[in-house]
Amino acid sequence: MIYYTKPMKKEESENRLLIDVARLDPEGEDLSGEVDIVDLDEEFVKPFGGVRYRLHAQLFGTELLVRGRLEQDFDLVCSRCGRDFDTTVHVDDFTASVQIGEKDECADLTADARDSIILALPTYPLCAPDCPGIEQKVQETRDDRWGALDGLKVSK
Repeated sequence: MIYYTKPMKKEESENRLLIDVARLDPEGEDLSGEVDIVDLDEEFVKPFGGVRYRLHAQLFGTELLVRGRLEQDFDLVCSRCGRDFDTTVHVDDFTASVQIGEKDECADLTADARDSIILALPTYPLCAPDCPGIEQKVQETRDDRWGALDGLKVSK
C-alpha cells in the first residue's frame, strides 16, 4: 500500500493523503483506505469518520495521475424541516494530476480530495426527497365584511 499518514511538524499535524511516488509501481497501483482530512467549522454540516477512498495512481514521466472514488459521512440539517440526518457524500469521478519534481518523494492529494468532497455536498440538503417541511398551522379567520354583499339583490 502506497498511502500513508506520517507525523508532520506541529503546525502540520493533521492527517494527509500522501502517495509515496518513489515506491510506486511503474504500471500503477490501486490504493484504498480512510483518512480524516475534512474538518469543517460549520454548525449545520458535521463530518464524521474519515474520507474513504479507492484510487488508482500511475506515474507518467513527471506527472502523477490519480483517479478513483471518495466517500465521506456527514451529519446535516434538512433545509426544509430543520431535522438532523446522516448521509454519505460520494465523489465517483475523482481525478488529480500532480507534477512530480526530481526531489519529490511524496505527492500530497489532501487539498484535492478535501475540495472534491466539499463541492459534492448538497446545496439544500433534504432528509428525504418528499420531506414536507415544517408543519404549518393555518388559523382561518373569517372576514364578514364581504358577507353583507351575499344578501344583496341586484335588479335590472
